[in-house]
Amino acid sequence: MNDRQLLAGRVALISGGGGEIGGAIARRFAEAGAAIAIADINREGAEAVAGEITSSGGQAVAVRTNVAVEQDAERAVRHAVDAFGKLTTLVNVAATVTPDGTIDTLTLDDWNDALAVNLTGAFLMCKYAVPQLRTAGGGTIVNVASQLGQIGIAGRAPYTTSKAALIQLTRSLAVDHAADGIRANSLSPGGIDTARILRRFKDRAEANRARGPAYLLGRPGRAEEVAAAALFLASEESSFMTGADLLLDGGYLAFKGPLPPKS
Repeated sequence: MNDRQLLAGRVALISGGGGEIGGAIARRFAEAGAAIAIADINREGAEAVAGEITSSGGQAVAVRTNVAVEQDAERAVRHAVDAFGKLTTLVNVAATVTPDGTIDTLTLDDWNDALAVNLTGAFLMCKYAVPQLRTAGGGTIVNVASQLGQIGIAGRAPYTTSKAALIQLTRSLAVDHAADGIRANSLSPGGIDTARILRRFKDRAEANRARGPAYLLGRPGRAEEVAAAALFLASEESSFMTGADLLLDGGYLAFKGPLPPKS
């Protein structure tokens, strides 16, 4: 089966689909045959990705969605079903930028904002998507977590906690809904070369130089690589996989630090 058939007849709802990673996933899924509903708090970003897909001959709609707001999550699911008649696939990419700080310097708002989007947002999207997946005869959920959900890192408590909890939420989804024919897996990317890294570096070149030595492969990941992994999890290529976390980190957790010199 080639990529263009992997998601034939599927309908995928992608939260955060207007961003670089979510947009890459949306485009890859459309190439694999799925109809795509793109939910993003940035309406212009969502519409731009939907426009790219439709101009290439695919099917896509966009809906402005703040995943931390229950009514928005419900509306996004309804919009996908109204547009395409069913929902078979949910990918939760939406995440917020969290401030750096320790427990004694972070505010309660900092903490709550991170969990509201990164964790509760995924919960709400799943809450309204699961009944539709069940009605469709089953389906797949992919929650995009992070390598940082598996380790401690200085100054990132809200983010790392939310991503660790998202991995556990995914396991619970897998257990609770296996009988419904729903598979749920999380995907934990390492650092990905996107514009978001510019908040810590002056440009992407500097970021890649600074972060590259932390990875066995000598570089951060690319959005297209995350999309390829998400396609695997959403398709029948991973048909015997549920309740798992797929680590896509370029070797970051296997070895953190500069590589020894070549012999």
